[in-house]
Amino acid sequence: MTERAIQALSEVKFLPYWLDSDQAPSAEAALTDSIETDLLIVGGGFTGLWAAIIAKEKNPQTQIVLIEKNTIAFGASGRPGAILSASVMHGLHIASEIFPNDLDTLERLGRENIMAFKETIERYNIDCEVEWTGELTVAVGDEGMPMVKDEYKLHQQYGHEAVLLDEQSVQTELNSPLFKGGFWSKKNSGVINPAKLAWGLKRVALSLGVRIYENTSLQQTKDEHTHLIVTTDGAKIRTTRMLLCTNAFAAGHKKIKQRVAMIRDRILMTEPLTHEQLNRIGWKNRQGAYDTRTQLNYMRLTKDNRMLFGGRLGYFMASNPNPQTDLTVKPYIRLADAFFITFPQLQDVRFTHAWSGPIGLTTRMAVHFQSYYAGKAIYVGGYSGFGVTASRFGAEFGLAKLFNENREELNLEFASTLPNWIPPEPFRYIGSKITMYALDTADEKGGWRIAWLKLVDKMGFPLSWTTGDEPNETNER
Repeated sequence: MTERAIQALSEVKFLPYWLDSDQAPSAEAALTDSIETDLLIVGGGFTGLWAAIIAKEKNPQTQIVLIEKNTIAFGASGRPGAILSASVMHGLHIASEIFPNDLDTLERLGRENIMAFKETIERYNIDCEVEWTGELTVAVGDEGMPMVKDEYKLHQQYGHEAVLLDEQSVQTELNSPLFKGGFWSKKNSGVINPAKLAWGLKRVALSLGVRIYENTSLQQTKDEHTHLIVTTDGAKIRTTRMLLCTNAFAAGHKKIKQRVAMIRDRILMTEPLTHEQLNRIGWKNRQGAYDTRTQLNYMRLTKDNRMLFGGRLGYFMASNPNPQTDLTVKPYIRLADAFFITFPQLQDVRFTHAWSGPIGLTTRMAVHFQSYYAGKAIYVGGYSGFGVTASRFGAEFGLAKLFNENREELNLEFASTLPNWIPPEPFRYIGSKITMYALDTADEKGGWRIAWLKLVDKMGFPLSWTTGDEPNETNER
């Protein structure tokens, strides 16, 4: 199978498909003159853009500046699988495990967030190829069905419009010999073009009066008691408040990385599938899909019927944001093998793009808030799944904490506590490499890998569903 994978990757571009577009807007000029502002936002990804729009809509008189080290959507926001979810955490199961006392509120906030997400796209006419087709969770083998049934029950309990699928039904939705069942959550989820969303949000923010400076990086922050002085690579910014929307890059304060690790998530994009090729797999309802393998794979279609297939994780020493290894074929071979095992009827398909994107992994696998400089700066980050939609939620509550809003939700555990501390290098690197290897091989070999994943789970990383000691019984979600 590896030979077929290498052949399919032979002409691949090591570039995010979403960013390989002539529709990208021109970059805004870098900051060269010192300025003052009421609110400085650091980071031009989804969280920073949503925060700029939310803050400006709430108080149009607020002076807002956004700086981005590279260009808008260059980081994680231009690289995800971009499957939309109503969850503001890392899915309903993880939320129920980490925040059981907050779950009712988190479900309500999730519904409110996705409605506001939709409304903003429609009101500002953002062309981002959004399709509200739902989420499909598929069981790999009979051993994947307990997880699927548990997820289905949770979704029913919290009022989601979900349908449990047997083997015949799931094959009708998405045809793979591996899939033995699944469930389809039909509303408030789907797929989107993430780069076009980010570029659309940039347009909106500019139209509202937000000043955006690209190719401008934060170098130093000094607390002057009543305000902050932020030094960039070209000027100084005097600001009353600062929102750090740097997620996996963890920029803005040296202590952020104590709780956030940058994991690389790898993705492949196929050439456009012909109608005949599409007929081989069905997928007429075009849902975003996840499977129950330990090394989780996810998949979706694009507007021009390419298939995105992702989910193989990697870690690099000191959270290297530009790993050269991920610009070579080698780290994508196992992912391509998984694609052809999942869809053996697509042996004639080739890949056009391969890339990796940064995930901000924490022990709660969900957004959190860190406070610095006596509350004048708030870090918002830690998205490790469903971040496209959860980023709006993170922006809203990051602003609420920054401006000391009187919201009762800020007293709940999700908003008032922090994820656990993560060991520094080299222990972080060693632990990550062992964990990545265990995720890759647990389904086939079991043994110590299952025990290791259980240990990682007990340490606070909810990476797996651990139901036994045999292969295929641990499932990342």
